[in-house]
Amino acid sequence: MPKWTIEKPEKLTFEAVSALSVRIVAGRLAVLASDGPPSLEVSDIHTPPLLVEQDDDGRLTVAYKDLTWDGILGWLRPGSREITLTLTVPKDCPVQAGVISASAVVAGFERRTDVKSVSGEIVLDGVSGEIGAETVSGQVETRGLAGDLSFTSVSGELTVAGGTPRRLRANTVSGRITADLELPPTGHVTLHSVSGALMVRLPGSADADVTLRSTSGRLHTAFPGLKDTSRPGLRSVAGRLGGGMASLSATTVSADVTLLRRDQ
Repeated sequence: MPKWTIEKPEKLTFEAVSALSVRIVAGRLAVLASDGPPSLEVSDIHTPPLLVEQDDDGRLTVAYKDLTWDGILGWLRPGSREITLTLTVPKDCPVQAGVISASAVVAGFERRTDVKSVSGEIVLDGVSGEIGAETVSGQVETRGLAGDLSFTSVSGELTVAGGTPRRLRANTVSGRITADLELPPTGHVTLHSVSGALMVRLPGSADADVTLRSTSGRLHTAFPGLKDTSRPGLRSVAGRLGGGMASLSATTVSADVTLLRRDQ
């Protein structure tokens, strides 16, 4: 099993990578899909060293010795451990990317992508397939989302720009969710928060069954024809847009829910 210890700026090239797991603490991380040879480039690093391993099946792991994938969200060790790291692997490579406070860009992947963050900001650019994102307070932004996204956070925000998801499931305690969507006929979106505001924008020609609910928050919609129902402890706005093939459900306890209309 090939192993490397990275203690200074360095570049490595690999013959093949079948899966990638990368975990850093602070600094900047870029994980990019590429048709070229898989590579790793460290342009800036502070102690301790970064460990790189590749097993016989081609799975590549890039991480600090004491930072496990399951331990990312509970990380409490002192020290910044700043690093600037760029990885390129094939677009069909499954990717795990975890950061504590670092910023990360993950771009161009089509299979399975999982990201975790404590407080760092993560951008998913042109990522499709199955996507899982977990944060404590870190923000996640997606651009050109396609496929299935599952997002879970305590206070981190989710922003979906120009998304066409098959499935979008997002749960936060106090994080805000903002989603500009184009729903395919089989698209299903389920958003839930306790005190984080939810805002969704759909095209005026959307075909979707819509349900907006809140215990004490306000509900706003720019689409006419949806039915407003109120009873003690719950208010809802629901109805069908167009043919109603897709579905959107957005629920809060105390936060506002807003459905905007995008004219085309």
